[in-house]
Amino acid sequence: MSLEMSLEKEHKKWMKIALKYAKEALSNGEFPVGCILVAKDLGEIVAKGVRKNSANTILNEIDHAEIGAIRNWIEAGKKGKDVWAYVTLEPCLMCLGALIINGIKGICFAYEDIMGGATGIFFKEQNSFGSPVINKNEPIKDIYFSSNIEIIPWVLREESLKLFKEFFSTSENIYLSDTLLAKYTLANK
Repeated sequence: MSLEMSLEKEHKKWMKIALKYAKEALSNGEFPVGCILVAKDLGEIVAKGVRKNSANTILNEIDHAEIGAIRNWIEAGKKGKDVWAYVTLEPCLMCLGALIINGIKGICFAYEDIMGGATGIFFKEQNSFGSPVINKNEPIKDIYFSSNIEIIPWVLREESLKLFKEFFSTSENIYLSDTLLAKYTLANK
């Protein structure tokens, strides 16, 4: 087996676990995002997180799965040196920044967040207004905070897409229900 095939198999193995947590979030009426932090040097999961407070009337934009996983990892003593995040939805800017600042070496995501995903932002380039230049077609290779982060998109994308379709197809789920992400997801085949 080639190294590339071995890495793809490993990414799928960890993403299946993140998807398990996303299903857990969905079963609780939450937005189906699951995240695990994997210490590659230890070969183990060092933290997990699920999206919280996106259901019912307690809506907020702080309790993202990645933030929960980072919080759990810090509380556990930040084990591991080569830590990767496996997340079922492309990280937003808040989560991407938190992952980078906390020394995550790589991010593997399943489904693209067409509305709020931040992995295509280049921090070194700016437009005439001083805002970061966004290029959704290329993952981060050389980022201001760290030149070592690697982004692997679309691992088990279809499995994650099914969860988001289920979420947006359920009338009780009001979170992001009339947004570009909901429309894009429901139109996706």
